Amino acid sequence: MIQETQETTEIKGRHFAESNAQGTYAGARTGKSGGQSKAFRGDIQGLRAIAVSLVVVYHLWPERLTGGFIGVDVFFVISGFLITSHLMKRPPKSWSDLLTFWMRRVKRLLPASFLVLGVTLAAIPLFAPVTVWKDWASQIVASTFYVQNWRLASTSVDYLAADNAVSAVQHFWSLSVEEQFYLFWPVIIAGLVALAVMLRKKPTVVVALGIALIVAASLVFSSISTVTEPGIAYFSTFTRAWELAIGALAAVLPAATTLLRHSRFNAILAWIGLLAIAYAGVTYSGATPFPGYAAALPVLGTALVIWANASHAHSPNGLLSHPVARFLGDHSYSIYLWHWPLIVFLPFYSGDLGLLDKAAIIAATIVLSMLSKRYVEDRFRARLDTGKILTGGRFLLVGTVVLGLLGTVVVNAGSSNEETGDKLATEIQRVQAQVGVDCFGAAAMVNSCANTGASPMVPSPAAAKNDKSQAYADDCWSNGDYSDRPVCTYGDGETQVALTGNSHAGQWLPALTEIAERRGWTITTYIASICAPSDAPIALDSQAKADGCLDYGKWVKEQTAGGKFDLIITSNRQGLPVQGYDLGNTGKPAEAGYASYLSDWESAEAPIVVIRDSPYPGNTVDNVPDCLATSNNPLQDCSGTPKSWESLDPLATAAQKTNLPFVSTIDMTEYFCNDETCPAVIGSVVPYFDASHLTATFARSLADQLEKKIAGAVPRL
Repeated sequence: MIQETQETTEIKGRHFAESNAQGTYAGARTGKSGGQSKAFRGDIQGLRAIAVSLVVVYHLWPERLTGGFIGVDVFFVISGFLITSHLMKRPPKSWSDLLTFWMRRVKRLLPASFLVLGVTLAAIPLFAPVTVWKDWASQIVASTFYVQNWRLASTSVDYLAADNAVSAVQHFWSLSVEEQFYLFWPVIIAGLVALAVMLRKKPTVVVALGIALIVAASLVFSSISTVTEPGIAYFSTFTRAWELAIGALAAVLPAATTLLRHSRFNAILAWIGLLAIAYAGVTYSGATPFPGYAAALPVLGTALVIWANASHAHSPNGLLSHPVARFLGDHSYSIYLWHWPLIVFLPFYSGDLGLLDKAAIIAATIVLSMLSKRYVEDRFRARLDTGKILTGGRFLLVGTVVLGLLGTVVVNAGSSNEETGDKLATEIQRVQAQVGVDCFGAAAMVNSCANTGASPMVPSPAAAKNDKSQAYADDCWSNGDYSDRPVCTYGDGETQVALTGNSHAGQWLPALTEIAERRGWTITTYIASICAPSDAPIALDSQAKADGCLDYGKWVKEQTAGGKFDLIITSNRQGLPVQGYDLGNTGKPAEAGYASYLSDWESAEAPIVVIRDSPYPGNTVDNVPDCLATSNNPLQDCSGTPKSWESLDPLATAAQKTNLPFVSTIDMTEYFCNDETCPAVIGSVVPYFDASHLTATFARSLADQLEKKIAGAVPRL
């Protein structure tokens, strides 16, 4: 999905807090005169119920309700409407008014969110594997300070983060968008009202025009960003601002009940809005470019229901005001806060969620939401600022400091489980001495070694996640639109070697640098994230990136042409299909793209060695270190077979089929798998730092074997 998830890393969907916390009795309608009514809005309560139901069902059954993530957009509109109605009723006129507004948000929103963050933080060392402590606790800190959306935006462009376990607080990204909106929106409204006074114009007219400009600017930016950087666009406050502003626009425009005298028309408008929401929820999917212009359907649909404020007998008000909808709407904030941590934690112990597991999650979510609403949301809202000690400001200060400090403690606890530097080197020496050099790492697959099982194990699962090629620390990767093309050099020997490809070329660097030291090589890297240099365009998440990848491939050929190098080593993982295909049928067109590329690479005037891609655990295991950390039987649960972990490698296939005299192919699979098994621990070494890439420790254990294979392919070196 992330699109987020790319989701995925990327989670799509969440409940929008202020729409619930603000209450159904907010100044719900601005007429021509700017007057407000405080009539109960059952339709808004029902929209809350629909939105939170969409999100929860989507998270539990994403294959059944593929567009349920649009529930977040419904809530964005509701929230923008309610908060702007409130601000237009009493526009801030001083910093004191702004402070009062912000403290009101603290009272309404933070008690429940701090509770869930605190409980989740306490649950991490008790229930989550040590491999996720550091990442999850750091996300809790980011959520505490309401910058989680920007943290996720930064990791959405990190290809390697895609295999990390989704955190229990990832859903706080939208709360972060919301709080950032609340920080600036009252200032904007106050400024527009002040401008209206200065120009002697009606405040509602000036505010409406100002909001319309924000809608237009944010929508254009969102549409462009969704095409160029969809991962960042999904989490960005700037790409989401127009959705909240649409709700705000509904609050300042003349009411539909004023413009349309016949309530039957209002009812039709409301039904059209509901149908738009339903259509998006059913037909949208992770493949839908989002948010961008695609978000307009659920956003405008929600705004239409709110603006119509239908009361006709045939309007959807009866459905939206049903007691069940009222209950879900009342508890929607707490339902959203609690459901996601339960969904994330339970699989660590139950495995894949079954029907009973999902039913238990729904029941527990409802119970927790009822308790937290009654004893936390409502009580803190009523009691904060009623005395001199328990004030909103102090609650904000103490809550953020305590959660921030405790989160940092857990981050440090997670870090302490990671052997790095000298500590990792010492541990490697200890384990190597214990099992013997001939049975350490890759050598164990071809020597007669006793099966040591999963103990000893080096690096530890927590440390394995950061045991990566030096290319990562040196930032040697081209990514994004591939216009930035860093080149790194290792060694200082006379023999010039180029290493090209994507991350599955970079994973061999620890082994190659050891070979370089022994053989007097200088290795120059031309490596990219995801992009596999080829003449066939791959289906990246934007056309700009796909075009950039093709240009990058041409650039690599130019950089390696004319006899500059004595040897070119290349390897790729085909993680994405060729444009117009899927992974099931991309083999042939991908082979054609590589065959053409290899044929043209004769300009390099150097032998080319293609390393067949390593086995791919991601076919059966989400993340190897996480699996090793949680399983009671890791060698059974976390291992695969040569067939189940078979990696699609059209580059190696093309190299063999084209039979070009300057191209050789080597296969290292025998050091990963025997005839029956591809172990998750090989010779006491964890071979993967995620579901795909080699740990530096295991790669180094392959140095001798890789050197022999290269020497056999290119004897003169």
